[in-house]
Amino acid sequence: MRKDSHLMQHDEMIGKVQALAQLPDRGSAEQATRAVLETLAERLPSALADHVAAQLPPTLATALRQVTDKPVADGNSATSGERFGLTVFTGRIAGRAATDDDTAVREAAAVLEVLDAALTPELTEKMAGALPADIRELLPSGRSMDGTD
Repeated sequence: MRKDSHLMQHDEMIGKVQALAQLPDRGSAEQATRAVLETLAERLPSALADHVAAQLPPTLATALRQVTDKPVADGNSATSGERFGLTVFTGRIAGRAATDDDTAVREAAAVLEVLDAALTPELTEKMAGALPADIRELLPSGRSMDGTD
């Protein structure tokens, strides 16, 4: 990473997701990354999702923003993320990426690891704190929430 910018470039992020998730091509990695980011945006409070989007390349930030900018039809506040756990999280990713749940878990872990490297540590901590324990387990193991790191 360059010192002048903490922003990781789009191609670099997609390449890392492809390698970590052992995907066959960049198209699959692109689809997986968008699926994870869109699902993450549904789970995070919208203000936090906007902060995450601000630290991503514009092409990937769009995946987060298109979810947080959607009008809310059911009367719930658009500022609070939906509450769901790992099963729903991976199920939505699998649906969006046209894959199975096991692959979706691998893709989610890969994208979250790349996000961990791309975001400022403070923002990664806020994101981890907004996720339930079962989804948080997909974050790189060095990210503990017990304050000992």
